Amino acid sequence: MTTPDFPRPLPRAHSDALIANPHGGLPRLLEIMARLRDPQSGCPWDIAQDFASIAPYTIEEAYEVADAIDRQAWEELESELGDLLLQSVYHARIGEEAGLFSFASITNAISNKMIARHPHVFGDESRDKSPEQQTIDWDRLKAAERGPVPVLDGVALGLPALTRAVKLQKRAARVGFDWPSTDEVLDKIIEESRELVEARHSQSAAEQAEEFGDLLFVMANLARHLDIDPEAALRAANLKFTRRFGRIEDFLAAQGKTPAQSDLAEMDALWNRAKAEEKQL
Repeated sequence: MTTPDFPRPLPRAHSDALIANPHGGLPRLLEIMARLRDPQSGCPWDIAQDFASIAPYTIEEAYEVADAIDRQAWEELESELGDLLLQSVYHARIGEEAGLFSFASITNAISNKMIARHPHVFGDESRDKSPEQQTIDWDRLKAAERGPVPVLDGVALGLPALTRAVKLQKRAARVGFDWPSTDEVLDKIIEESRELVEARHSQSAAEQAEEFGDLLFVMANLARHLDIDPEAALRAANLKFTRRFGRIEDFLAAQGKTPAQSDLAEMDALWNRAKAEEKQL
């Protein structure tokens, strides 16, 4: 590990000038964060934060970036990327104050990693390889960096559960622990579904939750075999549900009604109407 490069605090006049500069770029943002965290003159809320308290915001901002991309909301994406960048700057500042690392050491480390993992761009290896082969090479280089560790080590606990399930399964598949085809996965889904039905009638709530988790884990495995991102697929399903239920509300509003004044049979019929509308577009 290299020694972090900690910048010296700017004189106040230089700091004020940089913060006031609308074209100050990344140095301006770094200085804004330094001022927010200043123990004497900063923001009390910002000063009180640490890595753990900021982490949930980091995850939230990453999801908001993904959401803007899913909706192709390109005007929003610039702002959301800025919010996500702020999270990196925030963590970097906390690390700098603790003497752990700096923004400069972070950027140097990731630059070194990108160069090392792309020998076909920055080294002597041939670029004449498929994206699939490049993914295999990336994993090989990453494994070499980690050294001899247990197969499933390093898959972050903080990942969304479906994403983590896929990553765990990919790691296991690399050493041959995987079904040879989708057929076996589908058979396992049927088996786990039966076990969940049986648990619903005869087992405790905790045992039912365990069986439900087993079923979700196998569904994530099916997504991996079909080359589907389960998080993206579920986000799309959520958007579809939101869109169609919104049409139900529109149909009811045209009758002077709300969903609370309707019933399941009527709303189910309106759902089918909304579904038929989409198919005609």
